[in-house]
Amino acid sequence: MTNSYESPFCTRYASKEMQYIFSADKKFTTWRRLWVALARAEMKLGLPITQEQVDELEANIENIDYDVAREREKLVRHDVMAHVYTYGVACPKAKGIIHLGATSCYVGDNTDIIIMRDALKVVKRKLIGVIAQLSEFAEKYKNLPALAYTHLQPAQLTTIGKRATLWCNELLMDLEEIDFRLKNLKLLGSKGTTGTQASFVELFEGDSEKIKALEKMIAEEMGFEDVVPVSGQTYSRKVDSAIVATLSGIAQSASKFSNDIRILQSFKEVEEPFEKNQIGSSAMAYKRNPMRCERITSLSRYVISDMLNPAFTAGTQWFERTLDDSANKRISVAEAFLGVDAILNIMLNVTDGLVVHEKIVTKRVMAELPFMATENIMMNAVKKGGDRQELHERIREYSMQAGSRVKDEGLDNNLCELILNDPMFMITKEEMDEIMKPENFIGRSVEQVDEFIENCVRPVLEENGYEKESVEINV
Repeated sequence: MTNSYESPFCTRYASKEMQYIFSADKKFTTWRRLWVALARAEMKLGLPITQEQVDELEANIENIDYDVAREREKLVRHDVMAHVYTYGVACPKAKGIIHLGATSCYVGDNTDIIIMRDALKVVKRKLIGVIAQLSEFAEKYKNLPALAYTHLQPAQLTTIGKRATLWCNELLMDLEEIDFRLKNLKLLGSKGTTGTQASFVELFEGDSEKIKALEKMIAEEMGFEDVVPVSGQTYSRKVDSAIVATLSGIAQSASKFSNDIRILQSFKEVEEPFEKNQIGSSAMAYKRNPMRCERITSLSRYVISDMLNPAFTAGTQWFERTLDDSANKRISVAEAFLGVDAILNIMLNVTDGLVVHEKIVTKRVMAELPFMATENIMMNAVKKGGDRQELHERIREYSMQAGSRVKDEGLDNNLCELILNDPMFMITKEEMDEIMKPENFIGRSVEQVDEFIENCVRPVLEENGYEKESVEINV
């Protein structure tokens, strides 16, 4: 135990992989990689920097003395300059050329872009894993008829597998958003204090081609195709807003999934995995609470609401920059990623072990099916010469009686029995049984599942070289 606050994302929810991406080590080693890239490019473009200096910088990327940096920041009240100084202590030959021509956002903003890129790649991998597992579930249960709902009232039938494609399709929409963000993510580059590159005009004596080449070389070294075309001191904070909105989209899809599972678990139709020694309730030993899906809902709510933070930040950046983004940004963006990482970890766990109680599913179908079958029963009687309007009125009366019997008396639905005993319908028990097969009422559910997996899911899995991964959730 510790006496200081610890984020639940670190102690309970997010993976070590995602925690590292937003760690101090990742941040400050990336700063140093950017300083190396800057020095190397400046050397190649003719500035008085030696290979020996670049090599010294490169050799000390991981050699960060945080105590020195901490003490220096107390003195100068500037985190970037504190780390420039610390890097210089480790690299005495190169200390004079570290950060040459750059402003703080050269390392700060470029690092944020790199971190978001790396974090998006982790989110993408896990999202694809959830999509794959849901598609397997859909394939397995594509033929199992189940009640479909509108307004949370039984409507017609679907299949368990068809419903799973609805969850899966929303996640595919989220995947498209992630791919778009990754494809269009650009480095800030080396734009200078107000985005005019004035310091580099001075360094390169007005040679614009060298200044543009400098940015291109840095971008390539950091794994980017391009830099933003124009900026103030920072990249547009709309980038953060768009990325967190994309993460919010995943949270929205996850919340829809988890809420559906929670309701289905209440119906006893589908349950999330339940460990052998898991305790559902401290008071009621018999309970099997959907606690993992409840956690997905809870974390999703946090991420969805977090979307407002970078939106407000983007809308209040004065002219070429202001610093009211800094504190908010380092919390809101990081926690959106940590939150979505936790959500996807739980979804990977849940979708890998969903339990379907087929007999309960079928029992609930058969309790409602007589009402849904009335149209088919009526058409059967019309074909034999019955009057459609009279038949409709009789079915309406019987439906009211059967409904009252179910809701007011707690008895079974006897609608089919009432119809069988009425000569007006001219129907035999065998004909009734043939009509009352649930598979007659699922439309194209099975074909829709097959087509969805073949046309939408499989190409994504193949394109991304999907391999199943196991995840461990803490609680």
